[in-house]
Amino acid sequence: MLKVVGCIIGAHDLWLVALAAGICSLAAVTAVELLRHARKAAGRVRPLWLCVAAIAGGSGIWATHFVAMLAFEPGLPSGYDSDLTALSLVYAVVLTGIGLAVSLIAALPLAPAIGGAILGGGIAAMHYTGMTAFEVPGHIRWDPVLVAASLIIGTVLGSVALSVALGRDGVRGRVAGGLLLLAAICSHHFTAMGAVTITPDPTIVISETAIPARWLAVGIALASVTILLLACAALALDIRDRRHAVQEQERLRSLANAAVEGLVVCRGDTIVSANDSFGKLVGVPASDLPERALSSFIPETVKLLALRGQPDHAVEAELCQLGGAAIPVELIMRPVTYGNQPHYAVAVRDLRARRRAEGQIQFLAHHDALTGLANRTSFNQRLEQELKLAAATGGKLALLCLDLDRFKEVNDLFGHAAGDAMLVTVARTVSNALDETQMMARLGGDEFAILMPCDHAVAAGRLAERILEALRSGNADAAGPIVATSVGIALYPDDATERAMLLSYADTALYRAKSEGRGTYRFFEAKMGAQVRERRLLEHDLRHAVARGEMHLVYQPQTDVRNGSVTGFEVLLRWRHPERGAISPAVFIPIAEESGVILQIGEWVLREACREAASWANPLTVAVNVSAVQIHAPHFVQLVHESLFRTGLKPERLEIEITETALIRDPSRAQSTLRQLKALGVRIAMDDFGTGYSSLSNLRAYPFDKIKIDGSFIRSVDANEQTAAIVRSVLGLGRGLGLPVLAEGVETEAELLFLAAEDCQAAQGYLMGRPAAIEQFARFTHGTSAEEIDQALVA
Repeated sequence: MLKVVGCIIGAHDLWLVALAAGICSLAAVTAVELLRHARKAAGRVRPLWLCVAAIAGGSGIWATHFVAMLAFEPGLPSGYDSDLTALSLVYAVVLTGIGLAVSLIAALPLAPAIGGAILGGGIAAMHYTGMTAFEVPGHIRWDPVLVAASLIIGTVLGSVALSVALGRDGVRGRVAGGLLLLAAICSHHFTAMGAVTITPDPTIVISETAIPARWLAVGIALASVTILLLACAALALDIRDRRHAVQEQERLRSLANAAVEGLVVCRGDTIVSANDSFGKLVGVPASDLPERALSSFIPETVKLLALRGQPDHAVEAELCQLGGAAIPVELIMRPVTYGNQPHYAVAVRDLRARRRAEGQIQFLAHHDALTGLANRTSFNQRLEQELKLAAATGGKLALLCLDLDRFKEVNDLFGHAAGDAMLVTVARTVSNALDETQMMARLGGDEFAILMPCDHAVAAGRLAERILEALRSGNADAAGPIVATSVGIALYPDDATERAMLLSYADTALYRAKSEGRGTYRFFEAKMGAQVRERRLLEHDLRHAVARGEMHLVYQPQTDVRNGSVTGFEVLLRWRHPERGAISPAVFIPIAEESGVILQIGEWVLREACREAASWANPLTVAVNVSAVQIHAPHFVQLVHESLFRTGLKPERLEIEITETALIRDPSRAQSTLRQLKALGVRIAMDDFGTGYSSLSNLRAYPFDKIKIDGSFIRSVDANEQTAAIVRSVLGLGRGLGLPVLAEGVETEAELLFLAAEDCQAAQGYLMGRPAAIEQFARFTHGTSAEEIDQALVA
């Protein structure tokens, strides 16, 4: 060791030694980087990069040697044999290349160590061949011990250098490998130089063809540095290209992964690349799909082959997922160039959402969207089929039509959401009462129909009873509006043999059920047809009665029982039909309420009554009856306020009469409406007291100003003790609550005397005046007689 150190210090130019070390460092780092880069390359590119690494590393080792030889100062002139010098360069490049190639053989155990040992042998071969080319006037002797040591050091350090360079990732591995390779080159060279002893001999002459050492060393150094710089530049360019390629691949992969559809690139049947969407479809990570067979996921290879002959042509197939489940997909194949080779790109579109949408569309085409029941079209098709079957087998068929009682009021009072919920409840409840041979459909609005093959009419009646009972049972726990329905039944072939007639007759029976109390069922009878048609015609004419001027108002006076003076009038509605003549309110008012026309008629009555009362000279009150439909209408209070404002009638002169029946449908809403009317200053009277429900609680809960005893209690009150007791109780109740009481239906002097004796405040009836045009009561409204008013008008 001391001999080697002494050789370096005493026999070498240290500046040139530093230059040699720099060249050696550059060569070592370049060789390691190129080797690692070659390991990442594949195919034909790897041998090319191994050649570049061998040339760069071998020439760097060779240049290090000759620059170090330039630093060697034996004190004698020297030169180099050109042939041996060139041979040493060949040894350096070839053996370095072999060592690097062996280190990358994956199947060889300890391949990096073996390759490094070969590289160390190449360093030794280059060195001693170069020393053989060294010419000096003297004899060169070698210390065999140091020669052996140089061989061992170069081989061992070379083996360790490549093992570290290829065994560790990151910067540390590259730096450590480069330093160890530097140590292998430098330690071998200077140990070998320490083994040299030169004995001068003047008889030995340097050949004339020998290359001067200084010129050779400078030329070699420049050439080697140039080679190394070119190798670094090539490496930098390749790294840039690789990064650009990786970025491009990442960009393409990102674009492919952004696609909703699955994308697969195949070479034959082998998957080369796939996006994440395809991976999710098959249940396999996209990174695990390359090298797998596409037919393992799409077994229908016939369709795939057909796609290759028809690019951009969509074909439906089944895609097998990892768990074995099959999903419908649509395939589109297109030839592409991938990696400079022909491939196929396959777009895979999941059809499950489309199939669900198609199924939903198909369902909606034959079913009601809200209730899920069959719709009118589907029901008519089924009815035609059942009619043909019944005709062929001689069987019977029952058609049940039903709709909800007062459904329009539910929508008006509680909103359409409550109405929809009621329809769903009815559909579910009734469907649960049917068997598999029976079919329920929603024909529209609140109209439902049930088709029932049967042997006799009794079975249809029993089904109707079960339906009504099921709905009544459901009302027991209902928190919202009460569900009630009526049912009409028609039979094939007893009532009709055609679909349209059967539906019409079932509908006719339904109208009869509704007109006879609701909440029940009726079979069709021949006489029903004329009655229902008559009722529908009446309803049609009623809708136009106001516009045609067929409606008019009559007034009945209300008097003070004590002195007989008129205190006001109750407005009563009359209808004179141009063909039918006078129609009783008992006939047309229920029709108006059921059809909703009562809102239009009631608005006209209110406006006319206010206009008429505003024209009276005497400030008498005017009482207007309001139905339950009106009191629950959303804009009723606004209508009253507008009528008072436009006519100029003082609010305290208007009295709104409502029955107890109007209160029980929606008590909270009715209470709110009445309080708003009271806030306007309008008076409120309870009409037909005693005939409704919970009368006493109603008097406490609602802001009434007057109680009107129903005429059924006044009739023969002077002769019937029970009736008299009831009237006395009501009068006492009114006095206790501070509410005046008006008795309706007073027709005899005896009844009036009884009321006076019991301190009843007001009365109304035929005894005081029959309902008549307001002109008949001009003496009360204007303080003069009718004759005087007529004379004044004539004048």
